Amino acid sequence: MPDLRFDDRVAVITGGGRGLGRAHALLLASRGCKVVVNDPGVSMAGDLTEEGPAEALAAEIRAQGGEAIANTDSVATPEGGKAIIQSALDAFGRIDILIHSAGNVRRGSLSDLAYEDFTAVLDVHLKGAYHVVREAFPHMKAQGYGRIVLTSSINGLYGKSDNVTYAICKAGFMGLSNTAAIEGQHHNVKSNLIVPAAVTRMSEGIDTSKFPPMEPEQVAPMVGYLCHEDCTASGEMYVAMGGRVARAWIAENAGVYQPEWSLEDVAEQIDLIRTGGEQMAFPPVPDGQLEHLLYGFKMIREGSN
Repeated sequence: MPDLRFDDRVAVITGGGRGLGRAHALLLASRGCKVVVNDPGVSMAGDLTEEGPAEALAAEIRAQGGEAIANTDSVATPEGGKAIIQSALDAFGRIDILIHSAGNVRRGSLSDLAYEDFTAVLDVHLKGAYHVVREAFPHMKAQGYGRIVLTSSINGLYGKSDNVTYAICKAGFMGLSNTAAIEGQHHNVKSNLIVPAAVTRMSEGIDTSKFPPMEPEQVAPMVGYLCHEDCTASGEMYVAMGGRVARAWIAENAGVYQPEWSLEDVAEQIDLIRTGGEQMAFPPVPDGQLEHLLYGFKMIREGSN
């Protein structure tokens, strides 16, 4: 297979100065992509520091013969999201690829998390994703091309104690990405989630001494494919960790139909409700919610006859 390249493509990578974002930026730049490295240089709690990771990485890419600029605006505000995307348009004239990798962590349980910590994480992860997708999406539609990758987490798929806001935000990405995939399907705009696991700054406070090698560079190839023009997936979720690459999805079973239910009926048939009938997954694209409804309509009609 010939090398998959990104010549003349322009990527914006939020949180691109370190960790996963850095790995994505280096891979895309090495394949000819022009890169906007967005990173305000904050701590994992989201507090400003004296560091300049965006500038450092952009300079590194240029030193290697690539094209890159730094951007230090925050994804946490609509104004910041607009400025980040505008920096790509000003520097390179277009926006083809958007990877949202910006993140912060303020751990706490449902019982004791402070509202200011809840808001700080929500602003960067979930609102931040919306702010940049909202600004990039019209440009992608107008040019008839775009690739969006949002960084979810196993915490979003399965939950996580003492990290409630992070889990909420990562789960929320499913709705945003699927909607972008549905609305972009006739404009060659594809949107997917990456569900990565790697040892980065975000692993601080976790005992990783017994982990196998789990480097950001092991996640980047899956992300790179999702960003490429040859990518056929949209509205999907992909796991990447330490060499394992897989697809994740939401599934449901057929369940049970009867025209009327009492509370006792539900209690008596809960095992069949939970596990009965065929297992299925309705892909978001082209119209999974409609397929879900039509399946239910068919079951109701058949059960009524």
